[in-house]
Parts: sequence; C-alpha cells; structure tokens
Amino acid sequence: MATSFEVTRNTCHARSNSLPSRSHPLVEGVEEQLSRLRTSSEATTSASLCHRLSSLKDLHESLDNFLQLQHTKQALSREQNNKCVEQLLDGSLRLLDACGTTRDVFSQMRECMRELQSSLRRKRGCESGLDNEISAYMFSKKTLAKMTRNLKSAITKNHASGVLQNKDSDLFSVVTILNEVEKITSEVFQSLLAFISQSRTSSRSIVSKLFKSRKISCEGEGDATEIEKMDAELIVLKSSKDIKIEQMKQVLKGLESLESNIQELEEELECMFRHLMKTRVSLLNIFNN
Repeated sequence: MATSFEVTRNTCHARSNSLPSRSHPLVEGVEEQLSRLRTSSEATTSASLCHRLSSLKDLHESLDNFLQLQHTKQALSREQNNKCVEQLLDGSLRLLDACGTTRDVFSQMRECMRELQSSLRRKRGCESGLDNEISAYMFSKKTLAKMTRNLKSAITKNHASGVLQNKDSDLFSVVTILNEVEKITSEVFQSLLAFISQSRTSSRSIVSKLFKSRKISCEGEGDATEIEKMDAELIVLKSSKDIKIEQMKQVLKGLESLESNIQELEEELECMFRHLMKTRVSLLNIFNN
C-alpha cells in the first residue's frame, strides 16, 4: 500500500515549523526507496537477496538523514510521553534483534558448510560411505531451519505500527515513514530466513533427475533454490556406491560457491546491523534531548 508523506494543513494555527513537503529531496528519497522495495520481485536467490539488502541499506541511510532534519526532531520531541514514541523505540529494538539473529543464522549455516567441506576433502574422493558426514550436515541444517522458521514467525507477530494519541500532522508524517520502514525491513529479513529454511520438497524432485543424468537439468534448476539444489547433489553423493573424484570435486565446488554467497549476505547483514544501530541512537538522542 502506497504511503503519502503529505502534511495536512492545520487552519487553526500557523505551522511555521511543519515538516518539509513531499518534494523535499530527503522525503522523496525515502518514498522512492520504499516504493522500490515494495514492488521488487520476490527474492529467491542469494544474488537477488544481496541486491535487496543493498537497497535496504540505501533506505536506512536516507532515513537517518531524514531523522537529522530539525523539523523531524521537533515533531518527535514534542511527543515525549506519547505511546507511539515507545512503540517506535520498541520497533527499532525489534529490528536490531531480528537483524542480529538473522546474521547469526547465516554465520551458523556457513560454519556447517565449512565443516562439511572439510570432511569431504579428508575423504579425497577415494572412499565411499559418506553417510555420516552428509547426515551430520543435514541434521545441523534441519535444526537451523527450525530455528529460522520460529524466528520468522516471531518477526511477523511482533511487528506493530505506532498509534498516535492526537492529530498532530507533523508527528503523523514522521511515524508513518518510520512504520513503513520497519515493515519493509521486517519483510526483507523474512525473505532471508525463508532462503535458509527451505523445505526439501523441491530437493527430492530434483534428486530423481540427478539420478538419471547426474546433473541438474534446466527444467529442475528453475524450480529450486541454490540450497535445495545443493541438498540434492549431496543426497546423490551420499547414495553413490562408487564416488568418483570428479563427482566429489563438483560437489565441493558447489559448496564453496554457496558458502561464498552466504558469507556475502552475512557481511551485508553486519552492515545493516550498524545502520539499524545508528537509527536507534538517533531516535534515543531525539527523545532524550
């Protein structure tokens, strides 16, 4: 739903300190970035998720500049005891927690992949019987997926919009912007968690193709995520009675590539965490001064 940042005129008294109009560059920037993130296609690959995180960082940079405007500070500081102020601070803390936990999930996922790569390299492609190594990875991944689904559910449930107790149009405009930013940020984190906690339905369907051709067909690639395709490769490797060196090299190459992509997302989340911390500090400074 589109958000309007127009400031309603109050005919009862002068509004010399009202917020900048919608044409103000900072307001335009926030609005355009929000619109871009809302209309962007569902991110299902690590590359698209990384691009979406980059756009989210740009949004939060613009938001912090918006919070530094004197008019924005005045609108918020006039309502120090308003319930919506508490909700805005709670929202900034929720986003920090969600970002930090999501970053930790990606870190744990990457560590699981590194351990698996280490185990596979020790086999040197000359031994069969990789059941224990791959099963251990799948078990760790399953535990991690359960944790991410719970976190994703918590993010959805905890999001709440600030409620104004008066009709201050300046405050309404600021709160509207902050609530919309919180909402879209939560949605991006949910997409990241969904990427990690994929079900194995698609993986199983790809496995049948892998057993026939020993490689993922073009038909199968379009229906599965990178993680599901990697799972399918591992299931085939686990089931192989005679593991070829080239087969092992292919799997290791895939794991290395996926680990690198996950590390990039992890680094983007770390940068995002710093932006969210900066926003929270800005809000606390406004409310405490």
